[in-house]
Amino acid sequence: MSTTAQLLIAGGGIGGLAAALAAARTGCQVRLLERAPEFTEVGAGIQLGPNVTRILRDWGLGDALCEVAAFPERLQVRCALRGDLLGELALGEAATLRHGAPYATIHRADMHHLLHRAVVQQGGVALERDQWVAGYAEEHAGVRVHTLRGRELAAEALIGADGVWSRVREQMLNDGPPRVTGHLAYRAMLEQAALPPTLRTRQVTAWLGPRLHLVQYPVRGGDWMNVVAIVHGAPPAHPEDWDHHANAADLERAMGFTCPALRDLIGMAPGASINAHAWRLWALADRPPVSGAQQLARGRVALLGDAAHPMRPYLAQGAGMAIEDASILARTLAMDTVDMPTRLTRYALTRWQRVAQVQARSIRNGHIYHATGLLRGARDMALRLAGRRLMTQRWLYGS
Repeated sequence: MSTTAQLLIAGGGIGGLAAALAAARTGCQVRLLERAPEFTEVGAGIQLGPNVTRILRDWGLGDALCEVAAFPERLQVRCALRGDLLGELALGEAATLRHGAPYATIHRADMHHLLHRAVVQQGGVALERDQWVAGYAEEHAGVRVHTLRGRELAAEALIGADGVWSRVREQMLNDGPPRVTGHLAYRAMLEQAALPPTLRTRQVTAWLGPRLHLVQYPVRGGDWMNVVAIVHGAPPAHPEDWDHHANAADLERAMGFTCPALRDLIGMAPGASINAHAWRLWALADRPPVSGAQQLARGRVALLGDAAHPMRPYLAQGAGMAIEDASILARTLAMDTVDMPTRLTRYALTRWQRVAQVQARSIRNGHIYHATGLLRGARDMALRLAGRRLMTQRWLYGS
């Protein structure tokens, strides 16, 4: 057998591009099918822990990351009601010394462009736009995919990286739609130069309050700030459309009892937004933690990223787990002494417990971040007494 396997990837987001790049680096011939008419990404910022920046560096993308990302100096957790500091963790050089790789924050579109450019430069990947995978059929020596535009394509394996509402997953597992969590994420991008000096930041700050929290951090080399506020509420009519116009007044009402500094930050969004609509709305959806390898791969089909293990953003690892998936997938694809179903099974066996743990921790963190009553008091006390130890998370980032 040869590592020049032919691979089809459904989905051209961060996970799909990372999988295409990693697979092409092993010698695979890849065809990536993206349903949108252009290879672009919307959204706001993402955080990349050392577990992720380590992989990007190993792929030769360390310098490219430095050109577009920010590298926050510290992580602070504050009370959203009073504004006081609950816990703090040094990032920057301290994170690199602690984990062997930096902690970065980056605009999602910049991360997407970085990977897209790397895929094009790598070669061995055919990128096709406006091709939405509708279904597939496994055959003796491969898998045949058909798109909504009537295309039929064949390869040795199919990777479903087509997001939370994955059609590949729907056919492979037939386990119903993802669950809508009842949590709403409001996102905005603020130009730091347009903000009062007291509101500008070079760090990650998480503001925790009852049934809500807000995270802010620098992106685009620190010139812009990403702000995400998550509150409880009824989802929009079509939650699968993850990017909705948002009513700033709804967010202001939800955050009305928070401290003045936080309300001031929210109030700056309409005048300093990166686009005409200051706030965008995203209804959070996830699935229960993965329960076994069979949920990630069956036969010649495997799932990756949000199609495999959609998770709540309370550990900031959605994109990170997709990039980890891509790295492990490439490693198993390179096992050219075994057949393709065995390679994909090994990928699933390697990944399922790791991603299940991250999913479970993300759910638990959401309960802690949004705690009320006695649990909120216990959380605040624990952060004051042992914040650095609680936030280091060597199990996640490595050391």
